[in-house]
Amino acid sequence: MEIGIDSFVAMPSDSGDGNPISGADTMRQSLERIEHADQVGLDVFGIGEHHRREFLDSAPAVILAAAAAKTRRIRLTSAVTVLSAADPVRVFQNFATLDLISQGRAEIVVGRGSFTEAFPLFGLQLKDYDSLFAENLDLLLRLRGDEHVHWSGKHRASLTGQGVYPRPMQDRLPIWLGVGGTPASFVRAGLLGLPLMIAIIGGETHRFRPLVDLYREAGKRAGHSPETLKVGLHSLGYVAGTTQEAVADFFPGYARMFTRIGKERGWQPVTRAGFDAQMAPEGAILIGSPEEVVQKIARHSEALGGISRVSLQMDVADLPHAKLMRSIELLGTLVAPALRPAFVALP
Repeated sequence: MEIGIDSFVAMPSDSGDGNPISGADTMRQSLERIEHADQVGLDVFGIGEHHRREFLDSAPAVILAAAAAKTRRIRLTSAVTVLSAADPVRVFQNFATLDLISQGRAEIVVGRGSFTEAFPLFGLQLKDYDSLFAENLDLLLRLRGDEHVHWSGKHRASLTGQGVYPRPMQDRLPIWLGVGGTPASFVRAGLLGLPLMIAIIGGETHRFRPLVDLYREAGKRAGHSPETLKVGLHSLGYVAGTTQEAVADFFPGYARMFTRIGKERGWQPVTRAGFDAQMAPEGAILIGSPEEVVQKIARHSEALGGISRVSLQMDVADLPHAKLMRSIELLGTLVAPALRPAFVALP
């Protein structure tokens, strides 16, 4: 099992000592965390894509390229690339370039995103949300397979055999499909034979098992080998010395962030009771001591019929840089080693 971290490069409210922190310092600290994740042996680090004031990840390939120069082994991925609002040619070129800089460590997780700011920003219509994604994914996969592509669609100018460069170092640039809870998305990933990254930020993980089964059944019907049908899990997470310490660190910032975002979507304010429910054995949140997090990941893997990768999203809780660095260290030195001998890729 691969263990990693996903980040939105969230702007903290202060530096931990009551003083404001700049965007430049936030970016520097984020790169330090990726470098530390590499040093402690984590497998993958992902950068999301948002176009909002509180997140600095609008250009994930640029951030990952900077991280590539500071790291040696860790795989570098988007988490996710909002493909509905992006030109697939530029996405491919950006990540092929990242692959060359990183010496073959680049990946892409593509999805439709959970925010909609990118659509008006780039002159797109929200009503085309689904058709844009389907068309752009088709073109991206074609670009991965062929240097010269003949392709036409509804939303973008046709390609008539132009070469698309550079080509990546990897023969087949890894592309995962990031999904939420839409059955059609799970089926699409299975039919295409793409590895699946499930974002579960609330509720009970086992409730996603029927959707994972749909994915595997669709992949089997399409003739894809079980080895290609990988399942990954993206979840809120944080590791501290004890579970009590982890909860005390994480909850205040988590409550502020999700209450603020929730106002935009008509959600109820975050409560401690609701958070504690997520901390229950079957709850999605991966927060606690190293032992607690290991046990919870094991339960999640069993609930979903086996998972290949787990990525923890920890920087949305307004935690100081020093605490995030310590959490990364615990994740790499205690959590990951405890899980790797016990797990293999999906059967």
